[in-house]
Amino acid sequence: MKPEEKQVHSCPVCQSSGEDTGERTSHHDDKTIKELVTRMNRIEGQIRGIKGMIERHVYCDDILNQISSAQSALDGASRLLLEKHMKSCVREQLQDGDEQVIDEVLKTIFRMIR
Repeated sequence: MKPEEKQVHSCPVCQSSGEDTGERTSHHDDKTIKELVTRMNRIEGQIRGIKGMIERHVYCDDILNQISSAQSALDGASRLLLEKHMKSCVREQLQDGDEQVIDEVLKTIFRMIR
């Protein structure tokens, strides 16, 4: 597939929001969205802090510890989103007989654990 082409998937849960853009969207509940946004805001602050540490020539080991902490926070957000995806989108696709979703999820998980 060429990079400019968008792959269209038929997930009944993560469908396009009515517009025919070819992009999938999720429909997580407000609590999940709020939790993910809060985590991303915290991670964004951590990244800004790391950048400031680099600019201030802070000791390398201290910066590396902060980078590790930010990576752990991103991993936590990924796990939460993967769990929600498995319990909604993937479950519904499997119930609809679309077993192709298994390959998609496996690719995503393998990419996450690299």
